[in-house]
Amino acid sequence: MSDKPVVGFVGIGNMGWPMAANVLKAGFALKVFDTSPEQVGKFVAEHEGAVGAKSMSDIAACELVVTMLPTGQIVREALLEVESSAFISHAKSGTVVIDMSSSEPTGTQELGAELVKKGVTLIDAPVSGGVAKAISGALTIMIGGDDAAAIEKSKAVLATMGERLFETGALGNGHAVKALNNYVAATAFAASSEAILIAKRFGLDPHTLVDIMNVSTGKSFHTEVVLKDHVIDEKYATGFQLGLLAKDVKIAADLGKAVGLDAPVSRLISQRWADALETVGFTADNTEAIKGWDKSL
Repeated sequence: MSDKPVVGFVGIGNMGWPMAANVLKAGFALKVFDTSPEQVGKFVAEHEGAVGAKSMSDIAACELVVTMLPTGQIVREALLEVESSAFISHAKSGTVVIDMSSSEPTGTQELGAELVKKGVTLIDAPVSGGVAKAISGALTIMIGGDDAAAIEKSKAVLATMGERLFETGALGNGHAVKALNNYVAATAFAASSEAILIAKRFGLDPHTLVDIMNVSTGKSFHTEVVLKDHVIDEKYATGFQLGLLAKDVKIAADLGKAVGLDAPVSRLISQRWADALETVGFTADNTEAIKGWDKSL
């Protein structure tokens, strides 16, 4: 284990917890930090060998630092601002930060420019696959970065959490791919949800509708995995918060504006998820968005 870098893991929530556990399981020395000391204590108690960090200055001593936080702004605050800039003030030159959160691509580029002034390299490596694949270490990871050596250094750690690693190009590209993927997924879910609502009002069995879509051209991840259990049978427990998906869709729509493309579908879908967010709430499961869309004319 001595030949492996010490990994600092910031953010041990629904996704971060199993991801950090897989890093430790692979033999890396691990320090974990979260804004909830209780969460840190619980993780350390359940994972022999893990060390709880009391502050971001403790994390700054690590060679590789993973962030898995709700937004890019929170990532920026954690690395540059909290505890009187504890992390960036104590980080050693050569440290690599791997942001695995769903952050804004342009914000990631700006953060990278700030960190590199202190000799810290940022790469973005957001994930797809949800809690189930985070637990099994089978996530899809989208890597962006400007420093090939930093990316190479990070791959051994990333491979403990994901089975498919894609290098997407320059810094920010990973976050762009993640947002665009989630926008397409959110579009499919919105369309499928509307189809279910229409079917039910017309008198069709929604289970039959989904069965037919799954052997027809309407098939998607949502028809195969999500709709029956979590929507029609009202389980609503995919583990991915509605507010986080709404954020990702907005990132994709804003990216369209940033590159000067007229992308009306992205704007409409972003508004649909914003409406669901307002009606159902940030912490609701993303599948509960259908409750906000179930309205009469």
